Amino acid sequence: MTPNYVKLVQDTVLPRIALCRQTFAATRAGDPAAAVRDAMARAACTDKVKPGMSIAITAGSRGIADFPELLTAIVAEVRARGADPFVVPSMGSHGGATAEGQTALLAKLGVTEAVIGCPIRSSMETDEIGVLDNGMSVRMDRHANAADGIILFNRIKPHTSFRAPNESGLAKMLSIGLGKQSGAENCHARGIDNVGIYVALMARMKLERCKVLFGIGTIENAYDELARVEVLDSDGLLEAEAPLLQEAMANMPRLPVGPLDQPTASGTLDVLVVDEIGKEFSGTGMDPNITHRFSSPKMQVHLHIERLVALGLSPRSNGNGNGAARADVITAQIEENFDREAVYANCLTSQVLMQAKLPMVMPCARSAIQTVVKTCGAEDITKPRLLRIPNTLKLEYLYASEAMLPELRDRPGFEIIGELEEMQFEDGRLVNPWPDAH
Repeated sequence: MTPNYVKLVQDTVLPRIALCRQTFAATRAGDPAAAVRDAMARAACTDKVKPGMSIAITAGSRGIADFPELLTAIVAEVRARGADPFVVPSMGSHGGATAEGQTALLAKLGVTEAVIGCPIRSSMETDEIGVLDNGMSVRMDRHANAADGIILFNRIKPHTSFRAPNESGLAKMLSIGLGKQSGAENCHARGIDNVGIYVALMARMKLERCKVLFGIGTIENAYDELARVEVLDSDGLLEAEAPLLQEAMANMPRLPVGPLDQPTASGTLDVLVVDEIGKEFSGTGMDPNITHRFSSPKMQVHLHIERLVALGLSPRSNGNGNGAARADVITAQIEENFDREAVYANCLTSQVLMQAKLPMVMPCARSAIQTVVKTCGAEDITKPRLLRIPNTLKLEYLYASEAMLPELRDRPGFEIIGELEEMQFEDGRLVNPWPDAH
């Protein structure tokens, strides 16, 4: 039986949409293994790896471009220098804040012992490295702390909730990722707006007191592809990482809203349809650097999206539905796969409880999209300015509604490549296809 609330929206007319393509300036690194070899060969600090040393290599929870290939190459380079590498899941409270959950999350990302060629030593046990002036304990993964050396490996990119000289990257991997649940909780204890401060303080203490040899950071282009690999010595690591963050910011893709001469999308949009949310797309499920729906009121918002609907939760998220809260409407698929154990552990650690909330739930994609169109406040809701994207990581291809095409037709770097068509649904899912290359 159809619920009455669904009947209230089922007569809402959905706009026709056309497939479009954005072109971004982009550098591509090519073969990831070669990029690692070349970067490590260029950096004198890699000579710190000596024969017989046990070397801990960090692995996070993000869907980094070429993640298994890069990690496998790092392991091979360490072993080629005569050392004994192992990988440590370094993801704070992710994976449900359990050792087994973190290993399983790596496996979902294609990282297993069989793939990378070395042991994965997963534990939530930590050692206290020291105490900050305010009494806050600084924690370090016990396996990593017992190793003869530590190599930090992570993607460098803007954080979703704060601005600082060091955001997501090597410093955060050291302070939060290797801090496991307890260390991550401490780093977030003064609220999300102060995380950047404690990332730096904790990272500096660990660099002084732990056996960090160097870091390997990757930068991606706007197509979610590997742009380059950089090796940063532990001496001066935070300072060396800062300009790489600025480069990563400049590489970010954007929604085609507002003037191109602005550093980010700006203005207004009636409706944004996001096919999938998930941890491999962003730590918050949907990257607020794209949607401008931040958890902190201190973050600058340049784009106002009146209504946002999320249609699905990616299988690789293992039920971690972070990001659902930033939507106005979600589908039953997200609600049914929403694992409170994973989400709540993450939220309690980050202290961003908003992430645990669920918005209005509609039974299928059609009714969910009808709901946001009906309530978007457009002067004529039969002609909403609507965009559809697969997720917030890949923005090369998107669908635009008929009402948006006039403003997009002459936009530099933008191409309308498909004819206008009706939204198509099968088994409750929106199925207008994405290109095979997507």
